Order: sequence, then C-alpha cells, then structure tokens
Amino acid sequence: MNADMSQMMAMGHLQGMIALAVALLIGLGALGTAIGFGLLGGKLIEGSARQPELSSMLQVKMFIVAGLLDAVTMIGVAIALFFTFADPFTKRLLGH
Repeated sequence: MNADMSQMMAMGHLQGMIALAVALLIGLGALGTAIGFGLLGGKLIEGSARQPELSSMLQVKMFIVAGLLDAVTMIGVAIALFFTFADPFTKRLLGH
C-alpha cells in the first residue's frame, strides 16, 4: 500500500468520524433541549396551578431559563458547524 492510498484512507476515516461527531453534537443537543423544555413547561404548569398569583413571575423566570437552555444548544451547533466547514482536523492531517 503506497503513501497516497494510506493518506486517502486516513482522510476518509477522519471525515467519517467528523460526521459522526457533528451528528452527535446536534442530535444530543436537540434531545437535551427537548427534555429540558418539557421539564421546564411541566414545572411552570405545576407552579401556576399551586399558586396562580405567582404565575406571571414564574413565566418570566421560565423564559429566562429557556433562553439559557437554547444558548447551550446553539453553542453545540456552532461547534458542529465549525467542525463541518472549517475542518481543522483535515488540515492537520495534510500538514498545512
């Protein structure tokens, strides 16, 4: 097996692993956000049912936490897009 074929196999393996990492970052981020929003909404309804006079305050706090929950997911998506388009690992493999 010559050096070019070996490098092509390594490149294909690396690209497959990058695709897997991107899929995990986006998929698990979406799953975590969905679970978080489900728990958050359920607790808001429980709190509003117990103390209806505090429902507006609870709703404001829910939106703040929802924004933070989305921010964490967007960081994961940004890292996934960086891996996909900037491709820092391939450049290192090629020696650039």
